[in-house]
Amino acid sequence: MSYWKNKKVLVTGGAGMVGSYVSEMLVGLGADITVTVVDNFSKGVKENLERINNKIKIIEADLRNLKDCFKVSKGQDIIMNLAARVGGIKYNRLHPGVMFRDNILISSNMLDAAVKNNIKKFLVVSSACVYPRNCKIPTPESEGFKGTPEPTNSGYGWAKRMAEFQAQAYNKEFGLSVVIVRPYNCYGPRDHFDKQNGHVIPAIIKRIYDGENPLIVWGSGEQSRSFLYVEDFARGLIEITQKYSGCDPINLGTDEEIKIKDLVKLIIELTKKDTKIQFDKTKPDGQPRRSCDVTKLRKEIEFVPRFTLKEGLLKTINWYKKKFNVQ
Repeated sequence: MSYWKNKKVLVTGGAGMVGSYVSEMLVGLGADITVTVVDNFSKGVKENLERINNKIKIIEADLRNLKDCFKVSKGQDIIMNLAARVGGIKYNRLHPGVMFRDNILISSNMLDAAVKNNIKKFLVVSSACVYPRNCKIPTPESEGFKGTPEPTNSGYGWAKRMAEFQAQAYNKEFGLSVVIVRPYNCYGPRDHFDKQNGHVIPAIIKRIYDGENPLIVWGSGEQSRSFLYVEDFARGLIEITQKYSGCDPINLGTDEEIKIKDLVKLIIELTKKDTKIQFDKTKPDGQPRRSCDVTKLRKEIEFVPRFTLKEGLLKTINWYKKKFNVQ
């Protein structure tokens, strides 16, 4: 707690899935920390903050607007910049321009505001999408600027690379204290359970409970991913902000890797539904494998996930059933 004592912390995107957990955990650190959440509430919903809304300051703003960024960051000590435009593989593939434009605006504006308002520490939340299609597996941080980002996430991946570069440049030129984290796939309660534009886990859960049978899954199912449960994700962001220094990016994830076909089977098993699977091989797989090299994470932060994939999926499914009153 000593690090956070008497700190004023701004969490952008703080009403979203990850941001709301980060905000809750920060509040849980004690009364000596002041937490301000800023969100545009287009997807981040205020009900995500209902447990702590009387203990935090909430501001509605559009961080694509530089003036808004200057205003919300004034007087803060630490900025945890979680705000981003995100989507699943289908949305990202169809909207590379929008994904690049909105994410580059958010990161660039917030970094400018951080310099102007003398922020003591700035967390850049980058992404594993910066890595090239055929990177080493498990993927070390040194692969981040090799080749080009995986094509199905090109707009998002390039925006995150530019955010990293700008942060490092601002550290060098203006002395801004920056921490860069590259998270892998996150899932859990409060996600966007959108079967068209959502991430793979919430989209599959929703489609199963909506009765889709057979369940059509994009690609061959042979592509693999690493998934980090949202509570571990949020805790990792906080611990990295506290313990890590320097501008060298650090991965945040788990070395528990799973093929998409096995993931879908596991979700169906946990829902106890009799759902068949059909793979649409005319659709792209995305990156063939995505697995996190956690060497630096364990060495520098001593971070180890507390939830296995199966445990996290079961918690997510149970939350979904209760939230949307389905069986």
